[in-house]
Amino acid sequence: MYKVGICANFGGNQELVNGQTIKSIIFRDEIIKKFGKEKIKSIDTYKWNKKKINLFINCIKLMMKCEHVVILPAQNGVKVFIPLFVFLKKIFRKKLHYIVIGGWLPNFIEKKKFLKRLIRRIDSIHVESNSMIKKLEKQMLNNVYYMPNFKDIKPLSCNELVYSKELPYKFCTFSRVCKEKGIGDAIEAISQINKNREEIICKLDIYGPIDENYDKEFKELLSNHKDYVSYRGVISFDKSVETLKNYFMLLFPTYYPGEGFAGTLLDSFAAGVPVIATNWRYNGEIIADGKTGYIYELDKEGELKRQIEKAISNVDLVWKMKENSLKEYEKYQPQKIISDFIDIIEN
Repeated sequence: MYKVGICANFGGNQELVNGQTIKSIIFRDEIIKKFGKEKIKSIDTYKWNKKKINLFINCIKLMMKCEHVVILPAQNGVKVFIPLFVFLKKIFRKKLHYIVIGGWLPNFIEKKKFLKRLIRRIDSIHVESNSMIKKLEKQMLNNVYYMPNFKDIKPLSCNELVYSKELPYKFCTFSRVCKEKGIGDAIEAISQINKNREEIICKLDIYGPIDENYDKEFKELLSNHKDYVSYRGVISFDKSVETLKNYFMLLFPTYYPGEGFAGTLLDSFAAGVPVIATNWRYNGEIIADGKTGYIYELDKEGELKRQIEKAISNVDLVWKMKENSLKEYEKYQPQKIISDFIDIIEN
């Protein structure tokens, strides 16, 4: 009998480039550290719709052979995996736990009564913010627990923090490159500041995989602002701190509908880089305004530009934010979070 079975998208043999696969792999690795590899069984749901029969058989085996089963489906997989595993739970009478990736679940199930009834039968649901807990409790879900995002990355030490005063100020984004992540807004804000100053006082480097349907528009933006905006490609998650540490601040002007506890915030904290972010979804719960970054209202025109200008006018405060950001990362060490998770599922 295995202690824990895990059903998640581990990405097959692909390079890790998205939050779902990164979180799933780190979760599995931490559980293995806790119980040992011989006590853990896992199923990779990568491209599951092309291997439905094999997946179904493996899910049955997982529920048969494991004391606890943990599922980490993305939004597209919820309608399949939750009904399947709740059904298997009833047959085999095993413990079932659901780790939610992203912040979309409360809105997604609000009018889906059947799915909501199924979720109530899950032994524990683990979400990335306290705001999500409150929203789900209003929908009569009382089996919900706080489990913030986490990453197994080595943070900088205090004496490794980078305090560069060289101009231009270096900003970056570190997320999927798509319209809803506010990439165009970041480019526009940097552009306006440079035009108003009549010099290149800020530069923007963009990291992350480019969404196919945004590729053409993004290339046009790069071409039009090539003097101070550059695309730097995709960086492996274990290289994030090394990449980000030299930046003045990270920009996160997201309005992505499914945003939860974005992994890029952990990367930024671990690198000692404060964040300028929209007050969207759960950003205001994670970023302390004026301490680990700046939070601004999305619907205020030109507000991102004003926040960037405030930052470059208060460099000493940004330096203090660097120290605060590094301390903030201590809250999200994966070992502690996984220990808390195990305490919940075993009690």
